[in-house]
Amino acid sequence: MWLVVGLGNPGRRYAATRHNVGFSVIETLAKRWSIPAEGKQLGSLVGTGRLGDCKALLARPQSFMNRSGHPVQSLLGYFKLGTERLVVAHDDLDLPFGRIQVKRGGGHGGHNGLRDINKHSGSGYIRVRVGIGRPPEGWDVADYVLGKWTPAETTEIPSVVDRASDAIETVLRDGLEGAMNQFNVRPKANSPIG
Repeated sequence: MWLVVGLGNPGRRYAATRHNVGFSVIETLAKRWSIPAEGKQLGSLVGTGRLGDCKALLARPQSFMNRSGHPVQSLLGYFKLGTERLVVAHDDLDLPFGRIQVKRGGGHGGHNGLRDINKHSGSGYIRVRVGIGRPPEGWDVADYVLGKWTPAETTEIPSVVDRASDAIETVLRDGLEGAMNQFNVRPKANSPIG
């Protein structure tokens, strides 16, 4: 069994913000797998489904972003899973908008959700990084990540979320290396978002 977590903040106020792209990924997977992911368990909204032979628990922690670690730790403990069976989808300022990268471990890079997960459970989990780009000069980072998508981003974000969801399915089906080989490639010049 895998625990697949999307990071975000609860409540309507944050629904269409950059910081909540992890929630969007979980919602997309829930639709694809035809499972309700609205059950409440250990501080998260959850649903269980299958991708082929893989069973996965989809989770959206309902604490605020900077307190994501405790709900994730609780779910890992309850289902007796190690961090090697954890996949976390999250926004990433260090990637250009729309770029998807898959990796295991690493530092939190200033991301408060990752910082809290690392604090509670360690950093040995798989991360699906969804690029949101850097804020324009003069913008506060917190205002940027908690801000709504621009009209141009709003047009593109459904396909970005689909690719992040594809990356998670590839991890579950083909393993980390297969997903990295497929998604961690730089797009060619003049190609669509990669």
